[in-house]
Amino acid sequence: MIMDTTITDRAVFNDLRCKDCLLRSYHALFRKFNITGKVRNEFLNAFDEIAKTQHFGSTPEMQHKLNGVFRTLSGIADAFEAEKAESNRVAEMLYETWQPRVTEAPDPFSMALRLSIAGNIMDYGAADSFDIHKTIENVMNVSFAIDHSAKLKQKLQRAASVLYLGDNAGEIVFDRLLLETVAHPNVTFTVRGGPALNDVTLKEAEETGIHRVAKVIDSGFDAPSTILKKSSHEFRDIFRSADLIISKGQGNLEGLIDENDPRIFFLLMIKCDVMAEKLEVNKGSFIVLNQRI
Repeated sequence: MIMDTTITDRAVFNDLRCKDCLLRSYHALFRKFNITGKVRNEFLNAFDEIAKTQHFGSTPEMQHKLNGVFRTLSGIADAFEAEKAESNRVAEMLYETWQPRVTEAPDPFSMALRLSIAGNIMDYGAADSFDIHKTIENVMNVSFAIDHSAKLKQKLQRAASVLYLGDNAGEIVFDRLLLETVAHPNVTFTVRGGPALNDVTLKEAEETGIHRVAKVIDSGFDAPSTILKKSSHEFRDIFRSADLIISKGQGNLEGLIDENDPRIFFLLMIKCDVMAEKLEVNKGSFIVLNQRI
C-alpha cells in the first residue's frame, strides 16, 4: 500500500500556526539575550514584511531568511551554541548507559533505532525545554504511530550506500549509536551548512565523533532542514546516488516530503499540530515513515 502522505499544495507551510510558532521562537530569543528597543522592533518589522511579501516553499526556508535577519541585527552568530554543547554533554552521558544495553539487547537494531528517535526531542527550535529521560522511557514502551522499521532494516542490509541526514545536537550521539549498531561500511552523514537553531554543524559533528562511523559533509545551506535546490553540488550528487536515505527530524521531513522519494525513511517525533494533522497521527507520536509503503 502506498500512503497518501505527499503534501502537494504545501498548505502546511502556509498555515498561520507555523508563522505564530516562528514568532514565539524569536520572542524567546529576545528574552534569552535581553534584546529590546530598536533591534527588537527592527526584527519584528522585518518579520512582518517577510511573512507578508515573500513566498517560501517550506517553513524552514522562511526560518532561514529570518535567522539571517536576526544574526545581522543582533550580532549573535550562533544563538544556540551553549545549548548544543550541553545537549552533546547530556547525550554522551546517556550513551555510556545505553550502549551496553543495546549491545546486549535481543534486538540491538530496534533498541538503537528507538533511542535515535528519542534523541529527536532535543530540539530547542520546537521548545524551550524537554525531558530526554522521559522521552527515552516513552519510546521504549510505545508502539510507533507509523512503523516501517522492518522495511528500513531490510533496506539497510541491501543498500550499497547510505545517506544519513542529521538534525539536532545531542541527538547526533544517538545517531552515532544507531550507526555503530548497523555497522554499514558506506555511510555519509550530513550536517547543516552553518548555525541553524540547535541543529548539528561540522563543529558538533567533530565533537561527537560521528566521523568514526561515517563520512561527514555539510549540506552547503544553513537552514534547519534539507532544501535540495539550495544545497551544494557535492551534497546533491551524494543525495542522488545514495541507495538509501535516512532523514532525521521534522525539519528534514518538511523539506523533503514533497520529493515522495522511495529511498527516504523519515525518523522523528511529531512536534506540532500541523504536521500531526497532515500525517494523521497524534502530536508527540514517534514515526518511521517511508511514503511508498
